[in-house]
Amino acid sequence: MNAGLPGAVVGAPKLLLRLEGAALAAGAAFFYWRRDGSWILFAVVFFLPDLTFLAYLFSPRAGAIAYNAVHATLVPLTLLAAAAWFGAPLGEPIALIWLAHIGLDRALGYGLKYPAAFGDTHLGRTWR
Repeated sequence: MNAGLPGAVVGAPKLLLRLEGAALAAGAAFFYWRRDGSWILFAVVFFLPDLTFLAYLFSPRAGAIAYNAVHATLVPLTLLAAAAWFGAPLGEPIALIWLAHIGLDRALGYGLKYPAAFGDTHLGRTWR
């Protein structure tokens, strides 16, 4: 049974997705620590993905597109792989910080956005 938002995951799958988010955040932070990353850089970069909220000033659809583009794991995972492959020194830490941010968002229940409203996500409604 869905808790009021069509397309939102509920029950045990929702818990599993949130636990995966926590594992992603912890794993990314761990590997960042293992590579002796700067915690000042971590603090500065960690909240940068949330600047996509500014796109909501245009419309909920624009906000959802911007948020989802930056809060999906595909881009930071690609950046991590490319940085490792090509030896880009700043790419790996940025990708790990980015993944930690996404993981924490998921662990806290902030999912990918639907265009109808800011609080409509694949993990259910937030910001009621």
